[in-house]
Amino acid sequence: MDGSDHAFRLLVEKYRNDVFRTVFAVLRDQKEAEDAAQEVFMKIYNSLSQYESQGFKTWMTRIAVNHAIDIKRKQARRKEEVAAALEQQALGTPKDCVEKELIVNERQRLVRKRLDELPENYREVIYGFYIAEKSYQQLAEEQNVQVKTIETKLYRARIWMKKNWKEDDFS
Repeated sequence: MDGSDHAFRLLVEKYRNDVFRTVFAVLRDQKEAEDAAQEVFMKIYNSLSQYESQGFKTWMTRIAVNHAIDIKRKQARRKEEVAAALEQQALGTPKDCVEKELIVNERQRLVRKRLDELPENYREVIYGFYIAEKSYQQLAEEQNVQVKTIETKLYRARIWMKKNWKEDDFS
């Protein structure tokens, strides 16, 4: 073991609680945050050559936040993919088509009604992205804003929906 490994171990000891708290604030799950904190330290170790003396704790926190956000996005994508697959599976079986169509139409009506409850600035991006299936780029151009603004609006809209809607509201 050389001196740099020992020095890094000391850094991990000193900052592990800070890194854990940072990723936990985003992920809100103890196990996920523990795993993510370990991954963050691996990223820090592998990125040390790019560190430019701009405040180690700030640099490290930025890596932790970005990593936690990446994990959160992957989780959200996975949930959306599973939901889409389950919906496709449910619609794919040739049972009572009329009943199914009525259920789908009723669900669509309910979703449209619930979309009207969204704050206006969220409604536009949720409708554009999920219903009209526009890209972030298309939405940004239409609204004359940066792509990052669209990403932020969608993220905040999803948070608003999770906070204000229950899954049972749509069944």
